[in-house]
Amino acid sequence: MADFMTQTTTMTCPLWRRLLALLYDLVAVLAIVMVVGLLCQLATHGQLITTGAQVHIAWWYQPLQGLVVAAYFLISWLRGGQTLGMRPWRIRVAGSSGARLTLKQALLRLFAAALPLLWLLLAPALGLRVALWAVAAAWLVWFLVALFDRRHRAVHDLLAGSELRRTG
Repeated sequence: MADFMTQTTTMTCPLWRRLLALLYDLVAVLAIVMVVGLLCQLATHGQLITTGAQVHIAWWYQPLQGLVVAAYFLISWLRGGQTLGMRPWRIRVAGSSGARLTLKQALLRLFAAALPLLWLLLAPALGLRVALWAVAAAWLVWFLVALFDRRHRAVHDLLAGSELRRTG
């Protein structure tokens, strides 16, 4: 615990640094999703996604992908407070007091950050393009809040009682 706190300064992380780290994490998430997809294709002998009159995706595939991506973030935040994208930008997620995130905080942060994805449920009614723009707009609002918060916290940080801090 003391080691974690000595590595994290009290300087909060500006929005631009957070977004660049998130961009790096997007690359890591894409790689994870591709590996899981390959393993699932191999396990189903190429029958994971079938085409014909309609495209059919195995019912368990998308929830599995969601669980694997969620596990990436949860494990990263709980083990060392950093995802792969946070490391080069020297930022770490911590509780408001500077301590490691608790499991409850990490889960709250994860669910709050993923909440805009619920707009995708409207895709059948509104169309995929509109649903994707709604997700992007919601995430924009989620992160723009950090511009007005004194400690640069986004909505998911406010809800979870966490913040990003500079390290080193």
